[in-house]
Amino acid sequence: MNNPQTLDKSDFERLSQFRYRLRCFLRHSEDICRRYGLTPLQYQLLLHLRGFYGRDWATVGELAERLQSKHHGVVALVDRCEQLSLVERRQGREDRRQIEVHLLEEGVNRVTQIAEAHQPELRHLQEETPFPGWNKPT
Repeated sequence: MNNPQTLDKSDFERLSQFRYRLRCFLRHSEDICRRYGLTPLQYQLLLHLRGFYGRDWATVGELAERLQSKHHGVVALVDRCEQLSLVERRQGREDRRQIEVHLLEEGVNRVTQIAEAHQPELRHLQEETPFPGWNKPT
């Protein structure tokens, strides 16, 4: 890590611009989520379920890690999403003590609509701040 004395003005400008663009994206995302009747956190839960690597479900513990939230907070979030018929809990296939959280059809529909609505802003963000592994938009 850099020593604070070695940072120059351009380092602070880059960091400031990155944080600004990140906040703009998050604000835009919040507006989109609300337009589709979800909170940003509900959308993130659905997104992480839809995008979980290698399978179409996740445990509450895995979701807590992805959301950087406490386990009990994610349990409450899953409860709210269940009440909206977006997700359901299922007993683990391999370990019956484990609870799997699965997207329901309405959850798949909602996360797809919201993710599609994010694409123009994602393209704009990518043009300004290229991230490794993302193809530059054409």
